[in-house]
Amino acid sequence: MADLMENEVFKAFTTYAAIVILKMMLMGPLTGYYRMTRGAFSNEEDVSRKSAEDKKKLLRTHPEVERVRRSHQNDLENIVPFVVIGLLYALTAPELSAALLHFRIFAGARIFHTVAYVGALPQPSRGLSWILGMLVTFSMAYRVLSTVLLL
Repeated sequence: MADLMENEVFKAFTTYAAIVILKMMLMGPLTGYYRMTRGAFSNEEDVSRKSAEDKKKLLRTHPEVERVRRSHQNDLENIVPFVVIGLLYALTAPELSAALLHFRIFAGARIFHTVAYVGALPQPSRGLSWILGMLVTFSMAYRVLSTVLLL
């Protein structure tokens, strides 16, 4: 493991993987913040101490809460594959410059995707950032498969 941590590509991967995982983890508290400030809860136990009339008002969906929640769901669908494929990619010994390009583009695309989703920026900003992140993951997957299949 110590040898692996001396590898510049692996260090870059762990750095950018940690960044996007932390970003994804922060979406949970952000969803909770939006639920609290917008007064929109999805579970009965979240409003159990309220009156019956208050419960009716609070057990509802809110567009801004749903926007943050969907952004979090999108992170789960994209960051988990990036981490798995990125680890395999890092193990194929790519050039550091190519690896950094992949990792930085993905991290930037995911951060921008969240800003575009939560901030309701006009399309195609969110769509393009999603596509960019997916292309990076597919590019790394191609490198992994082409390396493994050529052995």
